[in-house]
Amino acid sequence: MPRSANRRRSLITISISLALILPGCTGGNFATPAAQVAPGTLTVTAAAASIRVEQTTQLAVEGFDTAAVSWSVNGIPGGNDTVGYIYATGKYQAPAALPADKQAIITAASIANPAVKGSTTIALLNPVPVIFAIESTERSDSSVLLDITGKDFVAGATVKVGAITITPQLRSSTELQAAVPAAIAALGIRLEVTVANPEPGAANSDTIAVARPSRPSRDTVATSHPNLPAAMFDYVKYAVTDVPAQYTNPNAPFGNVPITDNTPAANPITNAGATLGRVLFYDKRLSVNNTVACASCHQQAHGFSDPAKLSVGFLGGTTGRHAMGLSNSRYYQRAHFFWDERALTLEDQTLQPIQNSVEMGMTLSDLQTKLAATDFYPALFQAAFGTPQVTSDRISKALSQFIRSMVTYQSKYDQAFAAGTNGTPNFTNVFTASEQRGQKLFGSGPNGGPSLGCDRCHGTAANVSNNIQNNGLDAVTTDAGAGNGRFKAPSLRNIAARAPYMHDGRFTTLDQVIEFYNSGVQNNPDLSPLLRVGGNPGGAVVRLNMTAQDKADLAAFLQTLTDTTFMSDVKFSNPFN
Repeated sequence: MPRSANRRRSLITISISLALILPGCTGGNFATPAAQVAPGTLTVTAAAASIRVEQTTQLAVEGFDTAAVSWSVNGIPGGNDTVGYIYATGKYQAPAALPADKQAIITAASIANPAVKGSTTIALLNPVPVIFAIESTERSDSSVLLDITGKDFVAGATVKVGAITITPQLRSSTELQAAVPAAIAALGIRLEVTVANPEPGAANSDTIAVARPSRPSRDTVATSHPNLPAAMFDYVKYAVTDVPAQYTNPNAPFGNVPITDNTPAANPITNAGATLGRVLFYDKRLSVNNTVACASCHQQAHGFSDPAKLSVGFLGGTTGRHAMGLSNSRYYQRAHFFWDERALTLEDQTLQPIQNSVEMGMTLSDLQTKLAATDFYPALFQAAFGTPQVTSDRISKALSQFIRSMVTYQSKYDQAFAAGTNGTPNFTNVFTASEQRGQKLFGSGPNGGPSLGCDRCHGTAANVSNNIQNNGLDAVTTDAGAGNGRFKAPSLRNIAARAPYMHDGRFTTLDQVIEFYNSGVQNNPDLSPLLRVGGNPGGAVVRLNMTAQDKADLAAFLQTLTDTTFMSDVKFSNPFN
């Protein structure tokens, strides 16, 4: 979603006086009543009289094309993060959080005669909360502490456990903590838990059943042991020997993947090294208070990304950017890491969150001492590096080996390669008609056909980027990233499983991402030439003019990049479970 005020000049502005009082409204599609029209005013309507935060609704002006009017939201041209935005197509997107007045007054003014204007009001509602996971800890008084992670928790949210309602501690929009009294917790071995957001737009999450209790205390974490198989998992076979031809053939029709491999000669993947890396990746001992692991923000079920917009650190603070997905991290020729590429190598990157004052809060010297004092790490370091010594260099190497072994190649997309010959995929026999159309729109490759050119930034069969780009999220740069608003993009593999999207997590669905590239790219002065007509740095911003079917087809193709086998593979799972 665009953020800068300047970009609004290319969007639009509205104004419609229309008071909507909607008690108990839950955000369905209600037609906006016609506004009172005075001489010299416009009649503005919205497809929905109320919408939830981050939802969209289409606007219309009677007798006018949406391009013939300028738009504003609550008096702000084009809108902003607080009140929401309007796209050039006349679509309004509500803000991520409910504003104080819980409404958006949309005003449209004729570009030819700005004195001719009109307004409508859209009621804004709280989001529907979603629970991702619940961890329970039984306390000394037999009460149960519930740590609930999810999304869209708001101030005033309550937690329902069975028939009782509890006021929780709201740590962030993605984390709640609720204490269940001992008398209630004792009623059964499973607790039925629901999160309820308040009015306006009161809504409940799905009910989740949780065992009592399920999570060890922080002291227990400090003494826990990994559950490792007697024979090591064969990471070398999986990530090196058995990698399919579309990843290993430098002459593969979709591009040269091997040339993008950033594995240094001094740190190849080994079974013992990746095993140690897996244990470190999931161990909360890496944080100063035993509460956060690398896997807390890079979750296997979400393509090793975080379903939260911003990740929560060891003291409850949030990170400055969204957590990148780690699938296919090994394939990036520039070899730099983080959105802004501030880490020159993966080995550099792995140590930075450990020392970060928000994320894990540990010093490397303290971590070395802490791990060396356990009764299992010295043996794991011995197996990986030949001696039991625990050093930060070895920690970074082991973590890097584990992360580089996260190669994903068992998706439906890869099945098409397996069904083909000579490295050319057989999409016809594997994909649906919609997926085939979406693949051609994404990038025609050797099959020919029209293309939107998505593969110019997300190339090869590994779907990886080859450079940092400014993709026009804002007309005026608000986050410099790697310089001039440019950011690294992770591989698109497992993209459907790792919402939200972009470095700031501003888009919550793939549909929003597709619509952004279709109609919302902003004319930032440092915009990548790839997003300008003809690749000309001074050219107009590309508008894709996709049909509804095009968008559905492209989304269908992106779904084929999901590798559920990889995201449930035990060799990449939590060894402390």
